[in-house]
Amino acid sequence: MEFSHEDENENFSLTRFESMLKTNNVLFFDSTEFENIIHHYLNSGKIALAKKAIKLGLEQHPGCINLMLFKVEIYVFEDKLDKAEVLLDELFHIDPFNEEIFIQKANIYSKKDLHIEAIEVLLKALDLTEDVADLYSLIGMEYLFLDQFEDAKTYFMKCLEVDNQDYSSLYNIIYCFDFLDQNVEAIEYLNVFLDKNPYCEVAWHQLGKQYFALKEYEKALSSFEFAIISDDQFIGAYLEKGKVLEKLGLYNEAIEHYSFTMTLEEPTSFALLRIGHCHEKLGADDLAVQYYYKTVHEDPLLDKGWISITNFYNKKQNYQKALYYINKAINIDSENVVYWKLYAQINQRLKFYEEASHGFKKALEYGNYELETWLARADVLLKIGEFEGAINNLIQAGEFYPENAEIEFRLSGLYYTINRSNEGQYHLKNGLNLDQEFKIILEELFPKIINKPSVKQIFADHYRASN
Repeated sequence: MEFSHEDENENFSLTRFESMLKTNNVLFFDSTEFENIIHHYLNSGKIALAKKAIKLGLEQHPGCINLMLFKVEIYVFEDKLDKAEVLLDELFHIDPFNEEIFIQKANIYSKKDLHIEAIEVLLKALDLTEDVADLYSLIGMEYLFLDQFEDAKTYFMKCLEVDNQDYSSLYNIIYCFDFLDQNVEAIEYLNVFLDKNPYCEVAWHQLGKQYFALKEYEKALSSFEFAIISDDQFIGAYLEKGKVLEKLGLYNEAIEHYSFTMTLEEPTSFALLRIGHCHEKLGADDLAVQYYYKTVHEDPLLDKGWISITNFYNKKQNYQKALYYINKAINIDSENVVYWKLYAQINQRLKFYEEASHGFKKALEYGNYELETWLARADVLLKIGEFEGAINNLIQAGEFYPENAEIEFRLSGLYYTINRSNEGQYHLKNGLNLDQEFKIILEELFPKIINKPSVKQIFADHYRASN
């Protein structure tokens, strides 16, 4: 039983124990008192005091199995698994029908990533106890570690059958459904559960999220409304209902729901951000940007807040401010390819081409291999005279997009620019064969090249051959 400060007897035991530690006077406690004291310290994270209580407890009650199991728990916590196993073996010989011995053995297996063995031990423990819910939960977690989501789901469902208010298991069941992309099956399960438990706000909330994932917004809306009816203080339901109202274009109603959550608790950055987006959709730009600023004031480390301000000023073509705020977002999440691409585009509009090149390079390094990114980087490298760099960039792009006319015409212009006419001719002919309409690239990016007699001759030969 967990130690409770509301229980005067147990509180008295704790006070006596701490007084004993201060005075070095040895006082006697029965084994149950020691168990409660140890529980208290473990739950409070005071491991050193828990170890002292275990040591003194075993000195006074050397044969107490529960106190020795606490010692096992400490060994496991400290990763002293060999010592824990030796002690468990000793305890098994004393009390082979103690389910806690099996649970700790399974815990050790789990720590060693031997999850199948852990499950086997926990299944044996099921035969030794009437309190099966905790064991079902532990087995479900082991299956999760093995990525065996169907089996995990089965055991969490067993938990919920024993205790219909075990919301942790309910969340785990839905997690399994989500991982398996079984939204329809999740809806069926939740509807059956709600038939038996019609006022379970958590189930209604999860049902709404499943409908939302399937874009069935009207059904999602109804589900969140039922969650609110079941618990009118359920902030998550108001937030999710707000998201649905946004999807339905009902921005004023969404604002009302997001705002109401702030009457239930302190404003959240999520609610402030969504209110800002709703105002922007309604054309209330001044209110929108006010809420974006409130968002980052509430949570300065929320990159989505800074990116919303960036997008706001970017649309207003206030690129200097947009650049300032995109840097804020990048400082929080420096590996976000979307942020680096936006950073590059803003710098490009400001004609800061070296910074733009750096931004596109970062976006590529972090996995944004869109053709547009490769081409944009090549174009800014061309602007700053980094012709070799632009060529290398386009050759890399060609590995992802072989036989691409936009790449070929750019390579042609670049090779002619550095006086490597043979390569220029080769890529020009490739580009014409792939799609001659993209010759406009030479006209716009390499106007001097397109007027070269040798280039004009290649065009003439191509058109003659085509006709």
